[in-house]
Amino acid sequence: MRRALAGAGRGTRAAGRGLRVVGRGAGRAGGYTVRQARRAARAEGAGDSGLSRLIGLHAFNAAGDAAVAISLAGTLFFQVPTGEARGQVALFLGLTMLPFAIVAPLIGPFLDRFSHGRRWAIGATMAIRAFLCWVLGTAVVTGSHWLFPAALGVLVASKAYGVTRAAAVPRLLPPSLTLVKANARVSLAGTVGAAVSAPLAVLASLAGSEWSLRYAFAVFVVATILAIRLPERVDSSAGEGTLVLMSGPSAGAATPPGRRLRARIPSAVAFALRANCGPRWLSGFLTMFMAFLLRDNPIGDWEPEVLLGLVIGAAGLGNTLGIGLGSVLKRIDPALTVALALLADAAIALVAALFYGLVPLLLLGLTAGLAQSLAKLSLDSTIQRDVPDRIQASAFARSDTTLQLAWVVGGFVGIAMPLVPRLGLGVACAVLVAWGFFVLATRPRRLGPTPAGAA
Repeated sequence: MRRALAGAGRGTRAAGRGLRVVGRGAGRAGGYTVRQARRAARAEGAGDSGLSRLIGLHAFNAAGDAAVAISLAGTLFFQVPTGEARGQVALFLGLTMLPFAIVAPLIGPFLDRFSHGRRWAIGATMAIRAFLCWVLGTAVVTGSHWLFPAALGVLVASKAYGVTRAAAVPRLLPPSLTLVKANARVSLAGTVGAAVSAPLAVLASLAGSEWSLRYAFAVFVVATILAIRLPERVDSSAGEGTLVLMSGPSAGAATPPGRRLRARIPSAVAFALRANCGPRWLSGFLTMFMAFLLRDNPIGDWEPEVLLGLVIGAAGLGNTLGIGLGSVLKRIDPALTVALALLADAAIALVAALFYGLVPLLLLGLTAGLAQSLAKLSLDSTIQRDVPDRIQASAFARSDTTLQLAWVVGGFVGIAMPLVPRLGLGVACAVLVAWGFFVLATRPRRLGPTPAGAA
């Protein structure tokens, strides 16, 4: 007995030493990862300009959004039962426009009017989400009527943050980075933040949806502090303005104090926005069409859920590759990039229609994700380059609303389309080709030279 106890004691001590070794190893690995991430965020002058702080902030933003999405997946959104009517899915698509209907006409101009306090505006979007996540955590448990208003408020605050953050990037741009590359680094940080946070949120949700929301609350509290600690240069000079979404000359001329600036969207921005509508339309179309198609007409012996997961995974991989390319390439021509993205989507849709199968569908998802991310990075850099600071928030809000509308229209078409693979993908190809001809036919004769280091 004594020997058995002694052996057990030695085994326990050995196991404890093993756990300590594993813990130290995991700690070293985690510390190394954090140090490498910080080093990458501060590279090429981003640390000196303050861009690294915005990159870190965006990682926390994406981490909090991922936790909210995972929590709401089991309560409000993102679940569509197999037998649910298409009309209910269409209603969900319409609801996705609500946050943009508030951000574009109201919040965008408001942020322009008080752009001298942009740091506090970014912090406010974080603090509001922290508060609403706490409210949501309670509402999920009690079934309170505040559930839907709080969820909508989180979405609106998230979109408002995106508009404000995009307008802040040029103010923190180091001389050695282009706008496309800076935007890509910020987006890549968001991807990493969401990837790290998602497993933690899933673990928290195992104890109940409210616990992942409590976790999101803590993340947004930290993000609020980080937002307030952004460099002072994030705050632009006081000014106000509205944006008219029509192609025309840029409003670069001086405006007398006290007068309200009214500008036409620059021709390069109008071209990039029109071109972006094609990849965004395809994304909405594929999301809805493939969800119904693969459920009722699976390929071979593959399970519908597995097929859909593979296509979505390919699109996510393409999106990440696009962000990665934007962050490493030294120079990207935004006008050429958006045009090539639109043409690439049309070409791969034709290939998928002619040679329908698992591999073509994976290539379609990969190309769609890659084209959408590169096109959006190019659009953002064009707005940051060509739209005056005083109306950039309005420009981003309205461009995001236009792109979301294109996604919703694509989703409606995908819902209404007969579940015939080659017919649906052929129609998608035809729409993209027609839109491509329209975009190229209406392009301005001269998009304007790109200033050095701007794109």
